[in-house]
Amino acid sequence: MALIIQKYGGTSVGNPERIKNVARRVLATQQAGNKVVAVVSAMSGVTDSLIKLAKEVHPEPNEREMDVLLATGEQTTIALLAMALHGLGAKAVSLTGAQAGIVTDGLHTKAKIANITPKRVHEFLNNGNIVTIAGFQGETPDGQITTLGRGGSDLTAIAIAAAVKADLCQIYTDVDGVYTSDPRIVPNAKKLLEISYDEMLELAALGSKVMQARSVEFAKKFGVVFEVRSSFNDNPGTIVKEETAKMEDVVIRGVAVDKNQAKVTIAGVPDKPGIAAKVFKTIADANINIDVIVQNVSEKGFTDISFTVSSVEAGKATKVLQPVVKEIGAREVTSTADIAKLSMVGIGMRSHPGVAAKMFETLAANRVNIDMISTSEIKISVIIALKDADKAARAIHDAFELGK
Repeated sequence: MALIIQKYGGTSVGNPERIKNVARRVLATQQAGNKVVAVVSAMSGVTDSLIKLAKEVHPEPNEREMDVLLATGEQTTIALLAMALHGLGAKAVSLTGAQAGIVTDGLHTKAKIANITPKRVHEFLNNGNIVTIAGFQGETPDGQITTLGRGGSDLTAIAIAAAVKADLCQIYTDVDGVYTSDPRIVPNAKKLLEISYDEMLELAALGSKVMQARSVEFAKKFGVVFEVRSSFNDNPGTIVKEETAKMEDVVIRGVAVDKNQAKVTIAGVPDKPGIAAKVFKTIADANINIDVIVQNVSEKGFTDISFTVSSVEAGKATKVLQPVVKEIGAREVTSTADIAKLSMVGIGMRSHPGVAAKMFETLAANRVNIDMISTSEIKISVIIALKDADKAARAIHDAFELGK
């Protein structure tokens, strides 16, 4: 008897009929002789509606109270799924993140999982129940409700799979698997049969909406092999696992576009030791993640520092930097959201020279200007104008023949 973790995203449980469809799929898995845990997200649109509701009450809601509010989305889904399973004659029980034994740190809206004690999960499974668990949430040691950040249900599923030593973890979503690019942007994108943790981690972090980046990082750390597949058909998905030697034969695995980017620029910064440290410590203390950083060449003792952040955090970043700008004697801090990040990912880059040159030549041929550049061993990212993002993604995808 195998122990299988199945995660269903918001679109998969988007309405009562889809919840019933998930219930039938989960029950069929149990009837095939398996123990099953279903980790679910809030119904599609619910989290956004709750955020909108909160901001209508207060423009800058308290983060602790936001966690209390947002956790209700997944709580609704687990109860409805358990009810749907009861309607099919199955034994089922729903558990919140706290009831499932998920303990987190105290960083509200972006909590990290500290440990999981799945004793109660095992007890219900051993009594013949299908267990439905609320994704995206947990509880601090002192009983505070926390959430794990957008896409946190993926992390819950991977973490539960590691904690209970599951035989299989399946991430069900509204797409058939991981593609070479977003099919809505690149029509000839192809589904990948397998991808390494590192490649998947980069794609997730660079704007691919298939998986939350932290969940892939967790899977790699604990060796959880998982499959990304559709909840609307029975087609095989994409296996995400440790890299193998043959994976390096493919130079580029995928092209990602992230349109939720903003660039923050501090102009007229005194070019002195310690200034950059003061700027970025302020950003770090505000729990804002930064990505690409560029500092211009100094002129007459002054320079400009630019960096990218998530577009939703651009306002927060400029706000916390205002006092620092005055303190260090800089001219001003500004932000713009008219940018996108275009990235290529592939572990084959390690052994194939000329990848960056080909990328830049392709962008130049399509009259796409590059604002900022960031590289790692297996990825190249460029910041470009938002209006050029889709065109550039298609051009790069074709240049590296990813559609073949």
